[in-house]
Amino acid sequence: MLIPMQLSRVIVSDINDQRAIYLREVDGDRVFPILIGDFEASVINRRLLEESPYRPMTHDLLHNCIAALGGVIQDVVVTRIEDHTYYALMRVSQGDETHEIDCRPSDAVALAIHDNPAITILVDDSVLEQVS
Repeated sequence: MLIPMQLSRVIVSDINDQRAIYLREVDGDRVFPILIGDFEASVINRRLLEESPYRPMTHDLLHNCIAALGGVIQDVVVTRIEDHTYYALMRVSQGDETHEIDCRPSDAVALAIHDNPAITILVDDSVLEQVS
């Protein structure tokens, strides 16, 4: 079962150089962190603060390429966790086809919040059970 989630916050710690995003269940109380890289944290935080980069960043490029090729990002799904590593898919609709593209959750979330309103973020219930 896929559970709708939303980005609740981005944590950037100068003390231990860790960056994390927190996803919160839309219709519930479950929350969990995903550790991410510095670049992804910066991109996500910039989007939340509504700061536009001077030039398109990598996530902007991917979003623009998908749109130019007639695709629409349908949603992003955090599918599983293995050995403390999260896995995700970006589902892109193009005409009558839906493509599932393997990606890191941090990239998926960065793309999801690119649109206004944000693209749906889903998490497999098995992931939520493992992290709780």
